[in-house]
Amino acid sequence: MSNWAIVTGATAGIGESFTRLLASKGFNIVLVARDTSRLQERASSLEETFSIQTHVISADLSTAQGCALVESFIKDNHIEVLINNAGFGINKSFSVSDLDAESQLLDVLVRTPMRLMHCAIGQMVERKSGTIVNVSSVAGWIAGGTYSASKSYLTVLSESLHTELSGTGVKVSALCPGFTRTEFHQRGRMKMNGLPNFMWLNSDVLVASAWRSSQAGKPLSIPGWQYQILSAVTRFGPRPMVRKIGMNVRVRQRSKGTA
Repeated sequence: MSNWAIVTGATAGIGESFTRLLASKGFNIVLVARDTSRLQERASSLEETFSIQTHVISADLSTAQGCALVESFIKDNHIEVLINNAGFGINKSFSVSDLDAESQLLDVLVRTPMRLMHCAIGQMVERKSGTIVNVSSVAGWIAGGTYSASKSYLTVLSESLHTELSGTGVKVSALCPGFTRTEFHQRGRMKMNGLPNFMWLNSDVLVASAWRSSQAGKPLSIPGWQYQILSAVTRFGPRPMVRKIGMNVRVRQRSKGTA
């Protein structure tokens, strides 16, 4: 029976880094994203480089139909690893943002990972083996709109499942990175020119660190000394200060001409 690792948002950034890391460890990879051509290109590269099997699922995870496609594969196959990575951001404040976009963000960042985890955990517990890594964010500890709220949900649920499944052989952890060099900010039309270089993380490095942490049974992975300091401040600092930090971060990210 083939051991499959599912990676959502698999064609770029953190997700793409996870596909290569897991393929290098001998896992067969299920790549999930919307862009079929990019999916097929990444799948072919993984097969040629690592001599593993791949399976492509072209799905819009903001829809019930897209989520169901991945759930169906989970139910019918041996899923050893689940990486919930798909996501996007909105560069407008909640009071003036598009409601449909806000609903889609909630579906991709909250509903889909919750459903995929619920679908996969049963078979993992039965086998006493499996790893789930939820790609959250240090933004989950600040007050930064629905993106922060969604990431907070994902981090807290990961910590809860880590405790609930202790002793079952199933590992659940949240990866909480800061700013990472991916396509995320470009797709969200966010201004990031003013961010100093030392605040940017490398996706390959943080993914390797997150995998080591998950296999060591740690509930959280916070890559980078700079974000370990920032997360300590935002997790344990006075909430008025944390709210101000969140507002300042959001204002800096918004493009000219948006609210």
